[in-house]
Amino acid sequence: MDKFKSIRPYHDDEIRPVLDRLITDPEFLSSIASFYAPRLSRLFPGVMRLLARNRLKGQVASVHDVASMQDVIAGYMYKMIEDTTTSLTHSGLENLDSERSYLFISNHRDITMDPAFVNYMLYHAGNQTVQIATGDNLLKKPFVSDLMRLNKSFIVRRSLKGRELLQGLTLLSEYMQYCIEQHSHVWIAQREGRAKNGVDKTEAALLKMLAMYQRKKPLSESLGKLHIVPVSISYEYDACDVLKAEELYQIETTGAFTKTEKSDIESIVAGMIGYKGAVHVAFGTEIQYESDDPDVIAASIDKQILANYKLRDSNFIALEILKDEGLLPEGVAELDIAIPVIAEQSREVFMNRYKQVDSRLHRHYLLSYANPVISYYRMQSLA
Repeated sequence: MDKFKSIRPYHDDEIRPVLDRLITDPEFLSSIASFYAPRLSRLFPGVMRLLARNRLKGQVASVHDVASMQDVIAGYMYKMIEDTTTSLTHSGLENLDSERSYLFISNHRDITMDPAFVNYMLYHAGNQTVQIATGDNLLKKPFVSDLMRLNKSFIVRRSLKGRELLQGLTLLSEYMQYCIEQHSHVWIAQREGRAKNGVDKTEAALLKMLAMYQRKKPLSESLGKLHIVPVSISYEYDACDVLKAEELYQIETTGAFTKTEKSDIESIVAGMIGYKGAVHVAFGTEIQYESDDPDVIAASIDKQILANYKLRDSNFIALEILKDEGLLPEGVAELDIAIPVIAEQSREVFMNRYKQVDSRLHRHYLLSYANPVISYYRMQSLA
């Protein structure tokens, strides 16, 4: 009996039937066509769906298992990297033991690209790719669920309530433990939802959930078996920066942000095709435990994520503008922040983007870039 079937990624023998279903799905084909040719897809939707189907059919003709599916996804990553980044670098891979499987806990800025960049680095270093924790809030459309599970995603069932939620989280915890025992890496975000304001902070509740399957044991013992490694992903430019600022502005002014059915899909597509500039993926070192307090353990994860985050000119330019306009958050002026020399080209690119942002969104937009600097120097001040 496959107790994890409802949440796990597709197995080798399931890959081909799912692909055959996808290449006949009109909504999925429209999404693929829009990715490659947005203007032509609007003008000739039927023709472009047919072309997308034929192209996709050829690309996946030889796919018959998870490994060959990963090879196809790597091809899509090449295109995205070529089209949307100026550089892609990494650090810390030498810290990983090739004989050990890890649970990578990462800061979370982009729905699909965060784990995709982690996978890209592991794949090209000759390591196995990760299984990805994905919230069921993103899987409202069947083709999105299929795509995620084809790409080694497993489902975090956040929509459950009461006793079912407890059972679902226990099963999830057991599944991640099972993955590590079966020598499979796992990726999970440090918090539920993306850090829309640029503040990267691990939720203590996440650590409790990870240990739920073995909750009778000390937290440090349960988490120690997962071999947790913090990962810090930094984008010179957030492809969803305006979308995030709009959401924060709505919450600030109306008290709530109403998501539409298209909101997550819009964010996924924007994150994939939007400009990112320089991207860096930093792998930390395996967490060592001196406490069973989830807040203390979360702080140790945050310390590595903040220390390894690669600050860019864009982060400091945003901080400068906030200072010049008297919008710095309370206590920031007292921090001993060292502003580097800003390259004129960096300033020009940032200001060209900034000028296109609705003035009502400026403070939230700037804080999303400045907060990584503020968080780092606040951490330094407490050291």
